[in-house]
Amino acid sequence: MPKLSVIICTYNREKYLYNCLKSIAENDFSPEHEIVLVNNNSTDNTENECVRFQNDYPQVVFRYFLEKNQGLSFARNRGIDEATGDVLVYVDDDAKVGDNYLKTIAGFLGENPRAMAVGGAIFPVYETQEPNWMSHYTRILITAYKNEGKKVIEFKRGKFPSGGNAAFRKEVFQQIGKFNTELGRIGNSLLSAEEKDVFDRMRQKKMPIFYLPQMVLYHIIPPSRLTKEYFYRLTSSIGKSERLRTLNISKAKYAKRLLAELVKWAATLALCTGFLLKLQPRKGWKLIQFRWFVTKGLVIN
Repeated sequence: MPKLSVIICTYNREKYLYNCLKSIAENDFSPEHEIVLVNNNSTDNTENECVRFQNDYPQVVFRYFLEKNQGLSFARNRGIDEATGDVLVYVDDDAKVGDNYLKTIAGFLGENPRAMAVGGAIFPVYETQEPNWMSHYTRILITAYKNEGKKVIEFKRGKFPSGGNAAFRKEVFQQIGKFNTELGRIGNSLLSAEEKDVFDRMRQKKMPIFYLPQMVLYHIIPPSRLTKEYFYRLTSSIGKSERLRTLNISKAKYAKRLLAELVKWAATLALCTGFLLKLQPRKGWKLIQFRWFVTKGLVIN
């Protein structure tokens, strides 16, 4: 089996970090592996939580690093530089993994040398109740929900894993380069697209990416993620991130993305009509808001 380096990039998530680490330490997996913790200038109790974890699980190979360049992409790249494993597994710091998580990744990549990256299912765990405006589409947006079914499949064009539940062979980054530090979250900002950028570069190199249904991650959703303010910040940041990502490639790529936005508007209006017919207007209205804020971020600098 390949050696795994589980990389956790964290910023001010002391509330969830210990349980995230605990879920990895207690995984049903015995071959050699390590946890690489990259603290991206946290101002909370993150360092003490790491010390507590080390004291409670001394048998786990745990390596702690402070990345002073602010930004998730900087932290992810530091993880690449410091990891000693053949496979780099990125796990979000506000999540917990399933019992067979590491075994699933190592087993599949060990048996399938053609596969260059894998991603798995993500299920939300709400600290409060799911709001009644939440639909399948906004659930994907807010919680990173992902469920491609019960079978192993290859991700095709237009689909890719969530960066918070993904594993790559280390050689991927040697061939395509690392995460673009102009993209991704910086501090409390909600910019993104660094993951999509990596998977797009992998596809250009024809590197196969697979979905593993047993590679399960449980994403903790606090009440703060369900507010109007967070929804606006997140959706407008998606648009801004897509503008940055596509313009970084070419003006033609950006123009193509604008055309795609028109298609997405048509689909949004159709879905909204369907929710109205089902007497679920709040779900439909939330989709309209989602599309509007994304478009606004996409076209306004």
